Amino acid sequence: MTGRMLEGIERVLLKEQPDWLLIYGDTNSTLAGALAAAKLHIPVAHVEAGLRSFNMRMPEEVNRILADRVSSLLFCPTQHAVDNLKAEGVTKGVHNVGDVMYDIAIFYRERAQQESTILDRLRLSGVAFALATCHRAENTDDPVRLEQILMALSELSEDLPIVLPLHPRTRKLVSDNGLSAYLEKLLISEPLPLLDMIALEQAASLVLTDSGGVQKEAFFFGVPCITMRDETEWVETVDTGWNRLVGANRARILEAARNLHLPSVQTHPYGNGEASLNILETLLRG
Repeated sequence: MTGRMLEGIERVLLKEQPDWLLIYGDTNSTLAGALAAAKLHIPVAHVEAGLRSFNMRMPEEVNRILADRVSSLLFCPTQHAVDNLKAEGVTKGVHNVGDVMYDIAIFYRERAQQESTILDRLRLSGVAFALATCHRAENTDDPVRLEQILMALSELSEDLPIVLPLHPRTRKLVSDNGLSAYLEKLLISEPLPLLDMIALEQAASLVLTDSGGVQKEAFFFGVPCITMRDETEWVETVDTGWNRLVGANRARILEAARNLHLPSVQTHPYGNGEASLNILETLLRG
């Protein structure tokens, strides 16, 4: 798949001859774009550079490291990301611009409150509830980890309603592994559009997730988060006390959910909401 994307992106680059190729994040398409441009001597600018989970079994970790290596401009979301690159000997072209996801969160938070009807549809307006997501391969591809997560969510639903927008791949693996009974007490939905997710994230009393983006959005909205992974690239959310790493362990998930200890102050390590403007200005300077 990555090879086919590389081939297709190369055709586009040969036709368009851009001054820069702007890549984002750590997906397979990110890596394909970075490699295609580098081989054609087109400079690469990487948005969300410098993130590290230090787990090379994650495809995202491989993608982000390789993308950083061929980028001329590295747009970091935090000082910690800058420090990661410095530790690897990369200092040229590195800019701490802030996090574009924070820009998006600010832009859409009021619109989500005004336009989304998801709380009414799920009958959760004015109700304390938890929002959960589970899609990462390290969890869904391991029947033991997947069962531990679902078991914890099912038990926690006795304390408060739990909304679980279910990725089609996760849904299939739940069924294939005979774990569907754990879903019976949960509020299961199809994957949700952006405004609905932002509305749920803002209104939730607690977020449980294995998603990098969701744990960070919970932080933006001042909602406590429990991350069902063994590590996270968004270490600032953990360091500030808003996020707890618990792995895929039923007992640890339940303990964290039932014993929340939140900091009294919300810090802002992800910039001031002007990351996109900082990126644009840097690109225009060349």
